[in-house]
Amino acid sequence: MLPSLPTSRSLFRKPRFLNCRGRLMEMHRPLLMGILNISDDSFFDGGQYVTEEQQRAQCARMLSEGADIIDIGACSTRPGSKPVDARTEMLRLRSTLTWFRREYPEVPVSVDTWRADVARMAVLEGGADIINDISGGTMDQHMFGTVAGLRVPYVLSHIQGTPQDMQQNPVYRDPVGDILLFLSERVDQLRQQGAGDLMIDPGFGFGKNAAHNFAIARELHRFQVLELPVMAGVSRKSMIRKTLGITPDEALNGTTVMHTLLLLQGTDILRVHDVRPAAECLQLVSKYLDANAPDSEKFV
Repeated sequence: MLPSLPTSRSLFRKPRFLNCRGRLMEMHRPLLMGILNISDDSFFDGGQYVTEEQQRAQCARMLSEGADIIDIGACSTRPGSKPVDARTEMLRLRSTLTWFRREYPEVPVSVDTWRADVARMAVLEGGADIINDISGGTMDQHMFGTVAGLRVPYVLSHIQGTPQDMQQNPVYRDPVGDILLFLSERVDQLRQQGAGDLMIDPGFGFGKNAAHNFAIARELHRFQVLELPVMAGVSRKSMIRKTLGITPDEALNGTTVMHTLLLLQGTDILRVHDVRPAAECLQLVSKYLDANAPDSEKFV
């Protein structure tokens, strides 16, 4: 049996907008967020983009291939990772944001951090547009107040535990229901503090085993009940690798399959390592859905 699909069978939907430092970013179709890991120990590309030359080349490549947003991470959150201290994370981000903001003033840039102080520095000093917090505010109690005060778009993600222990026998009564409850409660807290634009991410791989991850993927459309953009990050993750018995380097094909399924479930943002394959996947899925859509839903 095929999974339930979103009500609309077109990827081109009523536009949403993100306020990125006074510039409105339109989301009339799913967006691609290109990953730039500048740490030395990320699970897939750790150490590949630590110099400015390497970072420049990768950003130029991702933008030429269709990335809408660049997401910069300076502290690995892979399972079992030991986080670098805040000072090191800030030093890495300052260097990268300085040249990136100068060279690409109009490109939305997201910073992947769970620390409120790092988020504040990235926005006020580095010109970051979006804060992407894998912990959903659970690893720094000051994060919600910080992003509310900064008035920047915030990606609210779900995690069970911390990167150090999150994969040690995670348990759910109902993966989708439990995560929806968590996200809805946190959205209310953010709204009460005056937060602006919000996005949600169910947190594939963050305190979830393969069965949990596939259950979430199959029912991702249910997260639309929160009426917020839904982001998904499955690129080369263990749910793909362990299922197929392959390495991260071999997981591109499996990633593209998962991206296809997630787009069919109504994903608004795909967070990806490989932009060109994701862009081609997005183009093909949009054609597939648009071909059978009512005329009123077709993109011209």
